[in-house]
Amino acid sequence: LSRKHVATHLVQQRTLSGADAVNALRPFYFAVHPDFFGQYPREREVNENSLKRLNGYLDNLQKPGSHSVQPMKLTFYVRDTRDSSDVQADLLTSGFRSVSFTLHTNDILSTVMNVLKSCSLPIEHMSGLKASAEASERPPEAPFYRPIKWDKSYYTFTGFRDPEQELQQARRVEPVLSLWLRNNEPEATKKQKVSLPRREELIRLKKELCHKFYLADIRWQRSWGVAHRCCQLQSLSRLSQQNPEALINLQGHTIVFADQSGMNASGHVMLGTMDVHHQWTKLFEQLSSYRSLLQQTEWLKERISLLLGGTQVIHMERLGPVQLIAEHYSTLSTFHKSLVSRRLRLHPRSLQGLTMLLENDRSNPSLHEMGHFIVPTNCDPPKLQVFLQSQAPEARLRTQRKNQLQVEEDAVVKLCLQNLSLRSLSKEPSVSSSQMILCCKRLVEQRFPLMQGLHICVSHFYSVMQDGDLCVPWDWKN
Repeated sequence: LSRKHVATHLVQQRTLSGADAVNALRPFYFAVHPDFFGQYPREREVNENSLKRLNGYLDNLQKPGSHSVQPMKLTFYVRDTRDSSDVQADLLTSGFRSVSFTLHTNDILSTVMNVLKSCSLPIEHMSGLKASAEASERPPEAPFYRPIKWDKSYYTFTGFRDPEQELQQARRVEPVLSLWLRNNEPEATKKQKVSLPRREELIRLKKELCHKFYLADIRWQRSWGVAHRCCQLQSLSRLSQQNPEALINLQGHTIVFADQSGMNASGHVMLGTMDVHHQWTKLFEQLSSYRSLLQQTEWLKERISLLLGGTQVIHMERLGPVQLIAEHYSTLSTFHKSLVSRRLRLHPRSLQGLTMLLENDRSNPSLHEMGHFIVPTNCDPPKLQVFLQSQAPEARLRTQRKNQLQVEEDAVVKLCLQNLSLRSLSKEPSVSSSQMILCCKRLVEQRFPLMQGLHICVSHFYSVMQDGDLCVPWDWKN
């Protein structure tokens, strides 16, 4: 009886409700909230993607009957939320540090503890948390990531900075675009002039490598500066001179300089920027095996499309963290086996022209605003069939709307480039087509002379980048 009582007590201690988990993770949310990384687009994007994956992981743990989940590696940029006197030595000069960890726990309490400890955040407040009996009987709660408001006395007592107050201050000092341009155009012009030789060298190196080794394209995973990109291309160029045979296997491929080496789900060859030439050469030697795996993934996509009435499985690089080809194949294989085990009654072409994304950390299928389905890998096939058939008309309308928006966006971007005499005009992945269209139309109407000859990136914040590119919020104030 004593052992049974202890075991029951431990089980209760290792089970948290959604509300308890939100309370426990408050220090973590304050430290990684994307709103505080406005001037650091790469770090902001990393935190946004990692938060989505963490929320999915926690949601899966809340589902009834959930016994295990797939291990998940996450990376966060963690702000220093304490007074300057307590700043850690490993903080970057920008005031945050990079933290990577792998989640492999099967209960919410252990997961929360893992997250807090990995980020070196306080865990004293965890000692008093206990799961209530009613929590296990309640239906799954809303996603964990939500705005949190603490009493002002909390910040006075703990010494943490009040994020709500910081956001309000940031909004109060946000300038109008014309004033901001007057104050920052000279600096942007100066930086752009300094970067011109590097920009020309970057174009030359890229063209030379693509022509010499018949590459489809060369891209970058991150928004690295021009100097950083030049160094990466120069490194690849040196390797091609030292060992030209090693790059022969790259013919027809797209190269992506990324955080790790391998092949992504799109079939692009990724070269880790921290890897040495030996590791790149080893990857090139293994490309035949990667191509074979890529062919198998294409075959699985065709089989899945036949089983789902012509719906095509797609992969969008910009909508989440990089997915390796092996992980993509495993996801497709698991989903295909699930479909084959249950006979679905779908006409072979009833869903022709529709697309879907597969995700491992979702519990229910959904329809994205851009018209593609988002389907859990472990989705019940009959349930999926009903969902796809019922949502197909709406999916076609949204897809048509997306295509129309893309055409309109391309036209208004071209008009903006011409009328304002810009060097280039781009946008961050988080800026939608409708937001980009509205921004460009307003820019054309206002005609800011100070923008002439500059590189403009439409974003969510104001910033002058290291090479002179200007970031302006899509909803800039007049």
